[in-house]
Amino acid sequence: MSTTIAEELFASFVDFEQVEEDQYIDLKRICRNKRRKLEVSKSSSSLELRYIHKNLSLAKNEMDRLRDENSKKLLRDRKLSLVLDLDHTLLNSAGFSVITGEEEYLNCERDVLPEYLKSSLFRVDLTKTLTKLRPYVNTFLKEASKLYELHIYTMGDFLYALEMAKLLDPENIYFNSRIVSRDDSTRMFEKSLDVVLGKENAIVILDDSELVWCKEHKENLIVIERYHFFANSCKQFGVDHKSHSQLKSDENESKGALANSLKILQQIHTLFFDLGQKDSLEDRDLRKVLKSVQKEVVKGCKVVFSDEISD
Repeated sequence: MSTTIAEELFASFVDFEQVEEDQYIDLKRICRNKRRKLEVSKSSSSLELRYIHKNLSLAKNEMDRLRDENSKKLLRDRKLSLVLDLDHTLLNSAGFSVITGEEEYLNCERDVLPEYLKSSLFRVDLTKTLTKLRPYVNTFLKEASKLYELHIYTMGDFLYALEMAKLLDPENIYFNSRIVSRDDSTRMFEKSLDVVLGKENAIVILDDSELVWCKEHKENLIVIERYHFFANSCKQFGVDHKSHSQLKSDENESKGALANSLKILQQIHTLFFDLGQKDSLEDRDLRKVLKSVQKEVVKGCKVVFSDEISD
């Protein structure tokens, strides 16, 4: 019986009994073609995909081929790729040690917390943080996943990324093994799409910071306004007003930054797959679509989705 690329790949590096089933299924889905020779390498020209498995490394041409195959499959399914930052984009975290006196009420039992916090504030003992999910994030992920294959890309470490993914996606239906941390990045203090299994002309990035992305991928970027729920977050970024936690308020659920971002992502998807275009889907470039949307929304300025505050 012939084996798939994924099976050959894992057989080269992995003890199957030690691989998470969802990681295997995800890579197997990417590697559809059969009876093709893998070029897997540990040389300096290879690319490590440690977020899929700690021992996984692929030669550049093999990585390019997998990107191409995955991108073609997504386009056939009328999907694009969406790379999502964690902190200040989808959520906000603060270490136990930096919680201020004004924020002590956050340490109360869940049943006595204000109603808007009961399902969105979490104590994560493994990372020693309190984490607040951004308003509308659950709806955002559900709706965005219908149009995009979702990836997490954070400058936090892998343990933190994994714990945050569990909060955002407890049933593991959105991200699977597509969770990239700073431990997986090929560049120091910088994010790059080179570790993402997708083609650059079909990837959107949503992040609160433009500075963390390498210059080659800034054209893929939508910048969202930072979510400062905790006081320490405001302090870190020099914000001169009180945080949501201090004010005992939050972003407006339906008119906040994520709700606005979703509308733009839906518009980008519609324009990209416009049936009136004569060129093939594979020849289209999402970056051109994003540029046109930016001009339409803010007359050529970068897209920054702000929020409205709800008491």
